[in-house]
This record gives sequence, structure tokens and C-alpha cells, in this order.
Amino acid sequence: MRNLMIRKLDSKKAVIAVVGLGYVGLPTATIFAEAGFKVIGADINSKVIETVSSGKSHIKEPGLDELVRKNVKEGKLSATTSVLEATKDADVIILCVQTPLTKNKRPNLVYLEEACRTVASGLSKGKLVVVQSTVPPRTTRDRIAPILEKISGLRCGEKFWLAYCPERLTPGKSLKEFVENSRIVGGYDAESAEIASSLFKTVVRGEIFVTDSVVAEVAKLSENAFRDVNIAFANELALICERIGVDVMKVITLANTHPRVSIHTPGCGVGGPCLPKDPFLLLSPVKKGKFESKVVEPSRRLNETMPLHTVRLIIGALKKVAKSVGSSKIAILGVAYKGNVDDARNSPAEKIIRELTRLGARVVVYDPYCNESFGAGSAKSIEEAAMDADCLVITTDHEQFRHIKLGSIKTLMKGKPVIVDGKRLLEAEAVKRENFDYYGIGYGLN
Repeated sequence: MRNLMIRKLDSKKAVIAVVGLGYVGLPTATIFAEAGFKVIGADINSKVIETVSSGKSHIKEPGLDELVRKNVKEGKLSATTSVLEATKDADVIILCVQTPLTKNKRPNLVYLEEACRTVASGLSKGKLVVVQSTVPPRTTRDRIAPILEKISGLRCGEKFWLAYCPERLTPGKSLKEFVENSRIVGGYDAESAEIASSLFKTVVRGEIFVTDSVVAEVAKLSENAFRDVNIAFANELALICERIGVDVMKVITLANTHPRVSIHTPGCGVGGPCLPKDPFLLLSPVKKGKFESKVVEPSRRLNETMPLHTVRLIIGALKKVAKSVGSSKIAILGVAYKGNVDDARNSPAEKIIRELTRLGARVVVYDPYCNESFGAGSAKSIEEAAMDADCLVITTDHEQFRHIKLGSIKTLMKGKPVIVDGKRLLEAEAVKRENFDYYGIGYGLN
């Protein structure tokens, strides 16, 4: 059975079902189809299935639309709303289902577990199930495997294989990183790890690291928790520098000349689907034992305060030029959670916009990638957003915003214009030379 599956994978005759066609699932399905596999994409959202079946991508990702069109046309990629039928027809089932947090920051595995129940109903001897969804430690072994075994009546590791293989994708670079990045394969058992490794070797040029599922789960969460902690340090350093009256960017530039120091860039908040969530997933198993986090959770909490700190900077900056936030027009540049993507999930801009609106400000947003406005007015250009504005706030590091024509923008804004740089994209002295009042995270109001 093992040798047959490896031959199917090596010859690319195995049929692959990808369950969940979101930011991870659709690139996954498309890459395996492009490699020569027959791939069935399954999603309960009928609109997603209609879009993919017509040869289009419902998410903006460089190169993805073209690859979807090509592989649908060639018959290598198809889409269905029936997870059960896709499972029955496939040799490999890859789960890319969302795993959000509840309102009280606990893992919500409802969607993943429901998908597992459906997959289990269509599971048969000799199939491989791969979990790519980000999950709390021990989920694959203690929650997914029992569901699959109970409903299918098959023994995991004997009649079918199970592995946890976390994604390491960045929106805007998903196709490139899927192929080029190294990959962690965490098997339920040694044979499951071997089979899953054979699967990913067909498309991944980076190194494949084999371990067990629990180690793989913790490793995935540790990657993002580390980044969140590093950003929190940068943010706390920025708060310190604001009070001392020095520019945190100058401090970080000098500190990073040390060969063993690499401080991240501070900012108006941390967004996206991973960093705001994964630290809580990492801590969730030990919370039951009353473990008190001294680093990971405090760092997450600090990062969550940065949008409101940015609002306080805006209020203070306006006050310095004898203006009030409630009577001001504020132009927000960027609603996506990171630069050069259209994804606004957990964007820090949302909290900033909603708080400014609550305080009575007239808020207008411009984002060249994203159509979300979080209830504010929308502009079609930087110039339109800046027209008659009292304050310009940068909340996303889109490349376009690094090259703002300050002289032209100043003529459009009201007297005593203010720039609050929530991403530290602009050089402070250059902004001041154009007769703006400049403030930013780690630059402060001194």
C-alpha cells in the first residue's frame, strides 16, 4: 500500500483534493495542478466554486489568475461544493480550512472539525490526509485523528495516513514561496511522514524537514509568535524613544549594525490572519494548566494597543497646530494589513478609522489595492484623499506611499498640515522641509 502510493505520487497519477479554496487553499490546489496532478478544489462557498470553475481566481495574488485559467482549461483543476465527493475521488486530501479565534481569544476549530467529519465519511483505505490549517499543539493527534478514525472505521497509520504540514506563505508571494521555501512535514507516524514528504517533494524545491505532528504544530506557531514578540519589542522601544525625544528609526538602524541584533520595524499595529492569532493558539494548551505567559501574551497585548496609540498621536499632533480631531478631516492612506496586498483581515487601520470616526473626525481612506473602507469615505487617489485634509495618516506600507509628492499634496491640504507616519515610510526631515508637521511611531510629539 505504501509503495503504491509513493509510485502514484512520483508519477503524478495521484488525485489531490484541496478542501478550502482561500488564500492558502487556492494557491495550493493550483500549484499541484500546474505540477501535473489532477486536482479537485472543494469549498462550501458556491460563489468561490463558480469563480474558480470559470477559470478565475477570487483572490488577488500575482500570477494566480493566469495559472487558475490555464489549469482549468487543461482539465487539471476542477472545483466543487461537495467535500464528500472530492474526498471519495481523491488519493490525497489537503485541508486548508480557516481556524479563527473566538471572541475570548480561544481557538475555534468548528470549521476544521466539520470538514474532518465530511472527509472521514469519504475516507477509504490507502489515502493520505494532510492538514495545512494552523492549529493549536496536539490538534492533529488528539482531535483530528480520532474524528477520522471514528467515522471512517479505519485505523490511522495503518489503513490511511495523516500528517500536519503547515503553510509558510506570504500574500503577494504565495506561489513563489510555496515552491521555494523549506517545508515542515509532521507525521502522525513515521510512514505518514514519509508519504507526505513524497507528496511535497513533487512541488517544493526547498528543503523538507521531517518530524512528528506535535513538533510541527509548535514550530509553526513559534515562527509567528517570535515575529510578534520582535515587533512588540520594536514597538515598546518606539514608545520609550517618544518619551526620551529621540527617533527610534535612528536607534534601530544603529543597533542593527551589531551582527547578532535584528530589531523589526515598529508600527501602528500588527494585522493579517496569522500574527494576531497564532500566539494565542500556541498558549491555548498550557492555559488550562494556569501557565502565565511572561513574554508571548504580553507582547501580543502590547501590539494590540498600537492602533489606539496612533490615534493618540493624531490627536496630539492636531492639538499642536491648534486643531481638534472632532473638527478635522483626516486622510488615511492604506487599509490593507500589509503592503502591496488587498487583504484587510485584522488590519490596524480598522481600529484607527473607527476610533477617529467615533471622535467625530471626517475620515477618508485611499488604498490602491483594497476596496475596504471600514465605514469611512473612500477616495480614488492620494490627491483626492488629501483634498482639504488637516492630517494625513499612513497606516499601510504600500510601496506607492514611500514616494508621495509632498509638495503637491501640501497645496491640497488645509493650513498647518500634519503627517502621522504609522509605518515610518517617510524620512522625517524631508517631510519637515516641505513645511509639514511630522509625527510617527517612535518619533512622538516632542
